Amino acid sequence: MTNVIQLLPESVANQIAAGEVVQRPASVVKELMENAIDAGATQIQLIVREAGKALVQVVDNGCGMSETDARMCFERHATSKIRDARDLFAIRTMGFRGEAMASIAAVAQVELRTRRAVDELGTRVVIEGNVVKVHEPCQAPVGTSVAVRNLFYNVPARRNFLKSDPVEMRHIIDEFQRIALANPDLSFSLHHNDQEIFHLVAGSLRARIVKIFGDAVNKKLVPVQEETEILNISGFVGKPDYFRKARGEQMFFVNRRFIKSAYLHHAVMSAYEGMLPPDTYPLYVLFLDIEPSRIDVNVHPTKQEIKFDDERLVYNYLKVAVRHALGIHNVTPTLDFEQEPAFLARPTAWPEASSAPERVSDRFVGDRSQRERSPVADDPLRHWQRLFEGLDTPSTLPSKATDLQPNAEGELLGNIVESSDSPLDTAKGQKPPYQIHGQYIVSHIKSGFLLIDQQAASERILYERYLEALRQQPATVQQLLFPRNIELPPADAALLRSILPEVNRLGFDIAEFGGNTFVIHGMPATASAGLTEEALLERLLAQYKDNLDPDAGIHERVASALARSASIRAGQALSVEEMQALIDQLFACEQPYRSPSGRLCFITFELEELQRRFAG
Repeated sequence: MTNVIQLLPESVANQIAAGEVVQRPASVVKELMENAIDAGATQIQLIVREAGKALVQVVDNGCGMSETDARMCFERHATSKIRDARDLFAIRTMGFRGEAMASIAAVAQVELRTRRAVDELGTRVVIEGNVVKVHEPCQAPVGTSVAVRNLFYNVPARRNFLKSDPVEMRHIIDEFQRIALANPDLSFSLHHNDQEIFHLVAGSLRARIVKIFGDAVNKKLVPVQEETEILNISGFVGKPDYFRKARGEQMFFVNRRFIKSAYLHHAVMSAYEGMLPPDTYPLYVLFLDIEPSRIDVNVHPTKQEIKFDDERLVYNYLKVAVRHALGIHNVTPTLDFEQEPAFLARPTAWPEASSAPERVSDRFVGDRSQRERSPVADDPLRHWQRLFEGLDTPSTLPSKATDLQPNAEGELLGNIVESSDSPLDTAKGQKPPYQIHGQYIVSHIKSGFLLIDQQAASERILYERYLEALRQQPATVQQLLFPRNIELPPADAALLRSILPEVNRLGFDIAEFGGNTFVIHGMPATASAGLTEEALLERLLAQYKDNLDPDAGIHERVASALARSASIRAGQALSVEEMQALIDQLFACEQPYRSPSGRLCFITFELEELQRRFAG
């Protein structure tokens, strides 16, 4: 019987390794920028074309490489970071596995130019599919330039799995921001299709956070600084009133390496307990400095998952550090005994010129006390008529006991008496809908009733309307009397720029003004009332970023994001006519059952089911 096990060719082994290391253009960005940092660069430039599918180039002013090292860096397991197994427990560099360059060269066309300060000439290496095409001397500045072109050109199946340009560019920006935040003492720049998106100069961590997330963040940052015998914790967290509905502004760095940890995120959220609305996320950029021997970074090729020697201890230290930072900056709720209801009103001494006691309520604001006289105390007889106002109006009293109908919680609903001469009854022959808890609409049907989630229903209606506008004709635009300028963070500006045609077809009239500034000339006529232009646009971008990964096309993602942003919110009061219009429009939709995000739009309650439940 012949032997069946054989050694794979080097090119095939490299392509297999590339499947773990190089998942998308953002993976190339991460590996090349980390190599530049390890080379001691102080200025790093990232150049991208077509969201990295055509070109990813990183230029640095680091130490450069010799002629031999320029060729060796493309070999598997060739690295300058470690020498033996003991070095794995003392890693301070970003890279150490020696797989990145070989994996990238296996699935792309790579050109390397590098020169050391001691050399007169540099070295140029061109490699495609792990096959060296050119290896020659060249003129080059001190440092290294790596250009990766046509990613996955020889693996078409992998290239077909790449997402749209806005999605891939968003992943590139995420990687760029993480590395830039981890190294505020270095200068970075990012160009996409010859347009500069970021230009970050070396400075403090606070300045770097503000430059990346926008000027609005500056006044919302709370510094965190704790030193223990196990680890040091530093960075910034956002005040509780600065929160987001979507993730993206929460980052952990361990020894300046970005990591993902749901366990540590839970520690931070526990520190904010009771201070944030449900389903919201605070901003935090936190650095944990710990001895390398206490962690294991060799868990996954992406090096974004690490193991701690004592994870529970790190959890507690982190939670206490964040809670302490919020406490010393007076942004945590405090227990104030003066706010107790029993202390808010107390009798005072009898006034000299009155035969009746003066009622005084003490209202505490901070450390000051304000005394307010009750209207009754001013003149008890002057306001007696208020006690009897409306008693002579028959319409304020129910005509019969059946007019007082209990709701689902047993409360009497005297304000929704179903009169027989209701306009909706006479016009449509049905009982009018009514709203409960400002969130759900009850609508009668022959077999029982429907309970409609007004926000989910509104999302479904708007989603289909916007999707139709994107596929056929633009939505109606409501022009503003005065155009509004809005300046966005660089990442949001790049995202809006990439989807601007689709956004304008939804009823916006937005134009670029230059840099990261846009001019809003008009808004969708169907936009939710009460939202400013800036708030609606920011919510749209946040919803779009929160739904980057689904397989839906760009039209579906934009329509879904705007529908969620402009929909009727939970808690918004609706008139009977508005509720009926919402119901009619919902059941005119192609898919009225669920919202674009997957929530049920309505639930049916049958009379038979209710009778069974009451029967016990």
